[in-house]
Amino acid sequence: MVSTRLLSTNPTFSFIGEETYVPGSTRLTDAPTFIVDPIDGTTNFVHNFPAYCISLGFVVKKIPTVGVIYNPYTEDLYTAIKGKGAFLSRHGGEGVRLPLKRNPEPLKDLSTCLIGAEWGSDRSGVNFEVKKKVFAKLAASKDDGGAMVHSLRCMGSAALNLAAVASGQQDVFWEGGCWAWDVAAGWCILSEAGGIMASGNPGDWKPEIDGRKYLAVRAAPSGQKEIVVEFWGVVGDGRMEYDS
Repeated sequence: MVSTRLLSTNPTFSFIGEETYVPGSTRLTDAPTFIVDPIDGTTNFVHNFPAYCISLGFVVKKIPTVGVIYNPYTEDLYTAIKGKGAFLSRHGGEGVRLPLKRNPEPLKDLSTCLIGAEWGSDRSGVNFEVKKKVFAKLAASKDDGGAMVHSLRCMGSAALNLAAVASGQQDVFWEGGCWAWDVAAGWCILSEAGGIMASGNPGDWKPEIDGRKYLAVRAAPSGQKEIVVEFWGVVGDGRMEYDS
């Protein structure tokens, strides 16, 4: 239904969806492209845990340009258009501009941050070892060499994690292993809300939308880049590697 509705009115655009992706042959190009996940947070959906959504992204020259995320359980609708701002509408009401705080607080250090992170479905090999070490170091006390973050959250949906960072309800989201259709819409919403996206691996300030490694930081008058650098320090020499 999603692909038919979108392509019937825009037949010259490309379309990439989780269910239409073919490993080794599906490639994101500079062409105007819909990037869609009809259900992000499938495990939550199966268990009726109320954190799942539809994620509708549109990119031009690989730049997130339109984003729509809708949670049918809570009736939260996040929307953004590049250059037009990001908004949250609840229960069909009027949209409120994001972030929800008109004057977001500065970002200080990781010890004051609420961090979103996901275990993912692939729990073996080097990538899982990197995640385990990073999670442990984020949670550990500073006396034991950790960052002692305020807390960690595992929401189970990359799109809703990004929406939470865009809203300012979560300070940071770190992820490796998800796909472009998980982040395309949320990336646009995050950017229009004043947040930034860096790579989940240290050193890359301009990650590709299909790079599968992401570090999102909320809007703030100061401290965004400093938080990224501090987080990269927690990752250290570890590197996540995923096939595109």
